[in-house]
Order: sequence, then C-alpha cells, then structure tokens
Amino acid sequence: MPSQLYEHWLEVPSVLEAHARHYETGAPMPADMLKRLLDAGTYDQGFATVEFVSSALVDLEFHTGTPPADPMQRQAEVLEGLGMPRAIRMRHATPHFAHVFSGDGYSSGYYSYMWSEVMDADAFAAFEEAGDPFDPDTAARLERFILSAGGSEDAEALYLKFRGKMPGVEALLKGRGLLDAA
Repeated sequence: MPSQLYEHWLEVPSVLEAHARHYETGAPMPADMLKRLLDAGTYDQGFATVEFVSSALVDLEFHTGTPPADPMQRQAEVLEGLGMPRAIRMRHATPHFAHVFSGDGYSSGYYSYMWSEVMDADAFAAFEEAGDPFDPDTAARLERFILSAGGSEDAEALYLKFRGKMPGVEALLKGRGLLDAA
C-alpha cells in the first residue's frame, strides 16, 4: 500500500505547482493546464474499472469449486452473468491469466490489486478529511500504525488504529470520478 499511497501526493496542486515547472523558464505550470491535467485523471475510469473487476471476478470464479472443462466457455458464462457490456473486454482474458494458474500464490488473487487501491485511496482520504494533504497528526498515525508497525499486530487492528474504521470503496470511487465528491 505505501508506494501506491505516495502516488496520491503527485496530484496535490501545491506539489505540482512546486515541481511541475517549465524546463527552460522554470515557470510553474499554468493554472488552466493544471486544472485540465487533474481533471483528465478520471478520464475513462468507468471503462478501466469494469475491465479490471471483470477479470478479477472471472479469476475468483475459476478458483471456486471444480475447474472448468472449457475455461473460455466458463469465462463467457461468468461475463454473461455479470451483464458485461460487449463494448468492454476483460483487462486480462483467460489466455493471458497464466500467472493466476502458476501456483497457489496468485490463485483467486487478482482482486487484491484493486483491494490495495481501495486501501491506499482510503488512507489518503484520511488526509483529505483532515483538510490538509500534509496534516502532521494524520501523518504521525500513518507512520506509527502502518509504516513502522510491520507485523507487530494484526493488520486489521493496525489499520483501525490509523484510520478509526476499515477501508471502504468510497474513496476509490470518488478518486476515479465514479462517486460524487460531496
């Protein structure tokens, strides 16, 4: 989670104003360009979310019960059951899923990529809720209960100490432009 969490600070306007500078003049990025850049961050996120989640759900289905005799047929059945839009394809269709069948390390684990995004978005939301992306109290809790705690306690207990609640999908959906910011 930490490396993905750090990426959120790349979109903080004050960070971009300080570091996104013209290579010759050193002038900061113009405000209108900065706004367009940040607004573009949610472009096509509905599509990207559906293509990823469909791959994760097919992966989970493949690792539930008896392996399918015809994986491509089972993939089609799962997608049909989901009501998968024909215009969107899975990010990784069954023939591309070799890593999820290479041993128990990835078995039904493709969803974990999205889960880590849920966690990092929720963790950054703690800073947003504090009203400052560099809030010292929130940063201290992050350092104490997440970054330096390691396996000293159960991961759920540590996250609860940091955040006061378990992560929800709301911050991820908001960040992808799929949930109102209100």
